[in-house]
Amino acid sequence: MKKLLATLLVGASLTGISFHAFAGEGQGVIATVDPETRTIVLEDGSQWVAADGIDMEGLAAGDTIAVVFEDGTTTLTEVTKVE
Repeated sequence: MKKLLATLLVGASLTGISFHAFAGEGQGVIATVDPETRTIVLEDGSQWVAADGIDMEGLAAGDTIAVVFEDGTTTLTEVTKVE
């Protein structure tokens, strides 16, 4: 019984860790925005695609943004203007 409980606890804690590992965060200044293709290019040259549901209205070149993205991809799941 103790071995089963220990195994379940380790499994649950590893699962929790892996869920947090799937998102990254960053910040940058927009170089260009293309609402039609949902593409945002930052001044550092990195290119990102905003996921469906991200409101891109009001984003423009020169805006500083904070983003959340899916690790290992260029898909933005959150975009926030930084004032």
